[in-house]
Amino acid sequence: MMARSSAEFQERRESALPRGIACAFPICAERAQGAEIWDTEGRRYIDFIGGMGALAVGHSHPKVVDAVNTQLQRFTHTFFGSIPYDGYVQLAERLNAIAPFPPPAKTLLVTTGAEAVENAIKIARFHSGRRGVVVFRGGFHGRTLLTLAMTSQLDPYKRGFGPFPTDVYHAPFPSAYRGPSADEALQALRDLFETQIEPDQVAAMVIEPIQGEAGFLPAPREFILGLRALCDAHGIVLIADEVQSGFARTGLVFAIEHSGVEPDLVALGKSFGGGLPIAAVVGRAAIMDAVPSGGLGGTYAGNPLGCAAALAALDVLEEENLAARSVEIGERLTNGFRSLKLGTSFPIIGEVRGLGAMIGIELVDDAMCQRPATALTARLVEDAAMHGLLLASAGRAHNVIRVLAPLTVSNGIIDEALAIFDDSLTRVAACLP
Repeated sequence: MMARSSAEFQERRESALPRGIACAFPICAERAQGAEIWDTEGRRYIDFIGGMGALAVGHSHPKVVDAVNTQLQRFTHTFFGSIPYDGYVQLAERLNAIAPFPPPAKTLLVTTGAEAVENAIKIARFHSGRRGVVVFRGGFHGRTLLTLAMTSQLDPYKRGFGPFPTDVYHAPFPSAYRGPSADEALQALRDLFETQIEPDQVAAMVIEPIQGEAGFLPAPREFILGLRALCDAHGIVLIADEVQSGFARTGLVFAIEHSGVEPDLVALGKSFGGGLPIAAVVGRAAIMDAVPSGGLGGTYAGNPLGCAAALAALDVLEEENLAARSVEIGERLTNGFRSLKLGTSFPIIGEVRGLGAMIGIELVDDAMCQRPATALTARLVEDAAMHGLLLASAGRAHNVIRVLAPLTVSNGIIDEALAIFDDSLTRVAACLP
C-alpha cells in the first residue's frame, strides 16, 4: 500500500532497502507530467534532474505512453535471440540512419548505459585483438566492475568495491576553468603511451564529449580532433559515451557532432528510451560485425516495451525539433544564471558552462582561488527542493549544479525555476561566514 506521508515512506524505505541506495530528497513521487512532479502529499516540484538525464521528452509524454500501451497489448517479452520482433529492427534502422559517421552503421540494443559501454569495449577488443582501454579523469561510465574501473570518482562509486578489471588507463581531461589545457592533456596522453602502455596495445579510447559527473565539462574541439588523429595513427577504436549527453541534450543529436569528429562507436542510453530502460551501441558496420554470432545479446536486451518507447521518443525528437529547442533552453538558462553571477555581491558562481541545455553552474567559496563550495552547494540543493525546484550536484567536490531539465519544458517553468534558484542562492549566500 502506498504511503500517504513522506515521513511514513522514508521509514519504510530505510527499513526495506540497503543504505547503499541513496535518495536525495525525503519525498515520494505520485505522478509526473512534462517537467513537473507531485508527491504523495500533493506538493509540486519543477524537475531539473529529469531522471538523471533520462527524460529529454519529459515525464509521461503522450506519444511514449501510447506507444508503450499499444505494445503492452501485443506482448511484453520474448528474448530477441530466440524469437525476434520488428520493433528491435525498426529501432536499429532509425539509429543507424542518424549515426554520427558515414554509413553503413549497425546497432546493438541492450538495457542500460553501463551495459552499452561494456559492450562497446567488448566489440572494440574483439575487432582490434587488443586489451587496453584509455579513459579520461573525471569520466563516469557506469557502476558495473568494468565501468567502475573506467570511472574516475572514488566516492561514492568505487571505494571498497575493488579489485577492478585491469588494462584500463586514465589520462587527464581538459578544463577551461581549472585546467589542464587541451594541448597539455594531449601531451599527457602521449606521455601515457610512452610510459604505461604502447598505443598498438590499446583497443579503445572512450570519451564523454561533455563529462557529466565531473560537472558538465565540454571537451574542446581541438582535444577531440587530437584524439581522432591518435586513434587513426595507431588503429585505436574511438568510442563516444553519449549516455547522458546524447538525444539532443546539447543542441545536436550527439554531443560529439559539435567537434566535427566522427567516432567509431557510440554508447547511448538514458533519454534515448523516453523513460524506459533501453540502451544501444551504434557503430561502424565493419567493427560491429567483428563479433561472431552469439557473442552479443542479453535476456532483456532490446525489450519490446523499451523499443516502442524509444521509437516514440525519436518521433518526438524530430516532430518537436528538440535539438533546436535545446539551444533555446540553454540560452535562456545560461543568460539567467550568468545574470545572477554578475548581479550577486557574493563571489559564489565561479563559472556557468555547458552545451545546449546541458548546463553546469560551478559554485566556489572564493572566486580568486576557485575553492569549491561543497557545503554551500548541498545547502542550495536542499533549500531549492524545499521551495519546489529539484536540482542535482556533480563534480569531484560536489560543487557543481547540473541542469538536466526535460527539453519539453516551457519558458514559463524555466523562468519560475530561475526565480527559485535566485531566491535559494540569496538565502544560502546570506549564511556565509
